[in-house]
Amino acid sequence: MQGKLYLCATPIGNLDDITLRVLNTLKTVDLIAAEDTRHSIKLLNHFDIKTPMTSYHEYNKIDKARYLVDKIKEGLNVALITDAGTPGISDPGEELVKQCYEAGVELTSLPGPAACVTALTISGMGTRRFCFEAFLPTDKKEKQWILEELKTETRTIILYEAPHHLLRTLGELYEALGDRRVAVCRELTKKYETVFRTTLSGAINHYTENDPKGECVIVLEGRTIEELKTEGQEDWKEMPLAEHMEHYLSQGKDKKESMKLVAKDRGISKRDVYQQLLEDGE
Repeated sequence: MQGKLYLCATPIGNLDDITLRVLNTLKTVDLIAAEDTRHSIKLLNHFDIKTPMTSYHEYNKIDKARYLVDKIKEGLNVALITDAGTPGISDPGEELVKQCYEAGVELTSLPGPAACVTALTISGMGTRRFCFEAFLPTDKKEKQWILEELKTETRTIILYEAPHHLLRTLGELYEALGDRRVAVCRELTKKYETVFRTTLSGAINHYTENDPKGECVIVLEGRTIEELKTEGQEDWKEMPLAEHMEHYLSQGKDKKESMKLVAKDRGISKRDVYQQLLEDGE
C-alpha cells in the first residue's frame, strides 16, 4: 500500500496554537519534510517529537518533491510543515501537492494557523471579500503589473512583508494606489502582537520614525464601486448583476436592501433585478 501526504499547519508564533491532530500526525508519520529543519527542530523538540526530518524548500522543491512522491508511493507516510502557518500558502508546498495529484498520491490538509486569515480577522477591514497577494514580486515589471491591477481591486487586499522592506512596500502602495485605510499587523499571536490601524500615509510617517520589528501582514482596504464609477473606470450597467449585488451584500446589507440599491444604480425596477437574478441562477 502506498502512503499519504499530510499538510500540517504549525504555529505562526504561539506554540499553543498547534492542534492535537497535527501533534499526533507528526509523531506517527514516517518522515517530516520541513522548509527549514534548523527552525523546525525547535518545534519538534518542544513537543518531544522524534520523527526523522528532511529538507524541502524553494531551492530543491521540484527534485525533492519527486523524491517524496516516490517515498509515499513506496508506502511511507509523509508530513509537510512550513516555517510557520499552513503549507502551500505562499511557500513551496504547492509544488509537492501538484506532483502528488499528478502521481495519484493521496493527500490531506490538517487545518490550523495562517497569518493571512489571522491578520484579516483582527484588521477591522471588510472580511466578506478579500484577495491574497502574499509578497509582492521582486521583479520590477511584474510588481508594477500587479500594482496596476490592484488599483481597481474592490476586495480587501492582504500582503506579507519583512520588516526591513515594510517602509519601501508601503511607499510603493501609496504611490500606485493612493492613500487608503490600512492595518499593519505585526508579531501575530506573540507577546508583542500589534495591529496599527491608520492610512498608508500615516503608516509611512510612523515607520519612518519607528523601525518595524517582526514579520508583517498588510491589510489594505479595496476601492469602492462608487469611486470607480466617479473616475469613469467602471459603469454600473457594464458590471455583472451578481457582482453589483455582492458589492452591497459585502457591506452588511440584506438581500432586499441590496436589490433596491442595485435597481436605483441601474435605473431599473426591483422586479427586473429579481427576475434577472433568477435567470442567472442567483
